[in-house]
Amino acid sequence: MLLGGDIGGTKTVLALYPMERGALGKALHETRFASGRYGRLEDIVAEFLRETGVQPVAASFGVAGPVTDRRHARITNLPWTISADDIGSSFGIRDVYLLNDLRAIAVAVPHLEPDAICTLHRGTPRPRGNIAVVAPGTGLGTAFLVWTGERYIACPSEGGHASFSPRTAQEIGLLEYLQGRYGHVSFERIASGRHLPDIYDFFGERCGYVEPAWLRDALAQAPDRTPVIVQAALANRAAICEATLDLFVHVLATITGNLAVTLLPSGGIYLAGGIPPRILDRLQRPDFLDAIADKGRFSHLTASMPIHVILDPGAALSGAAWFGLEALRQQAAAG
Repeated sequence: MLLGGDIGGTKTVLALYPMERGALGKALHETRFASGRYGRLEDIVAEFLRETGVQPVAASFGVAGPVTDRRHARITNLPWTISADDIGSSFGIRDVYLLNDLRAIAVAVPHLEPDAICTLHRGTPRPRGNIAVVAPGTGLGTAFLVWTGERYIACPSEGGHASFSPRTAQEIGLLEYLQGRYGHVSFERIASGRHLPDIYDFFGERCGYVEPAWLRDALAQAPDRTPVIVQAALANRAAICEATLDLFVHVLATITGNLAVTLLPSGGIYLAGGIPPRILDRLQRPDFLDAIADKGRFSHLTASMPIHVILDPGAALSGAAWFGLEALRQQAAAG
């Protein structure tokens, strides 16, 4: 058995995977834990293994935070420091691996079942071509895969922190507005769940949009304004919310198109994270694909690239497990 984990600031999901003939079997005993209720990852692992009564021979964890040499990690939104060596010695697990959660999602892409994705644009896929992953969730993550001649390898990236490049007069106004708040404005400052309310504030403060009383009350009571704004936009209940989501989608298209010409992902572009499945109907409107392809002399190239949305919420979990299996294979091959 291989222990797989998706470790985040809000939730931690653990599962056991049987390793069968060089592949992973179906996840067993999958359990979700509220991360904030525990002082460290070891407490969660101990509870999980006690409940299942299984002794895994290896473990691999995708973590929402930076990873050093596959051995050490810090969770961005928790006071946790994770050591692969400490976990291995605490639970008698021979091999323990750590990787960033976006890289884990990228690892999962070649293993996704057809019903785990929604294709927005079929394009002209090239077998073994590069693959890009763009993941707007709480933040904005990016990763990519390249073919080695034998298999795909997933590479981490921090493309979400690239400087925002406005394309319209309205987006230039948004850039100037956000510079007053943050100084440097990255794509994550706009195309992420944490910062979508900043777009809403821009429309209210700079563009003359009126906030209906019912919406003002709902936002005042909500612990997180983003779901309220998005739901109102999808239901066409408030013009300011529709404008907010439209601009969010266009900026998401811009960074996706930027990655398209940077990485040349002829194997496909995959939108992951928590937001794309929730706004799938909005992403299926033609302006999103048009904005991705809007690259001037290279529009014909970007328009040929397949674009998909990952629907599987467990992609990071299964990707972490596949990463562990591949690491074990390489270790065995090296003798």
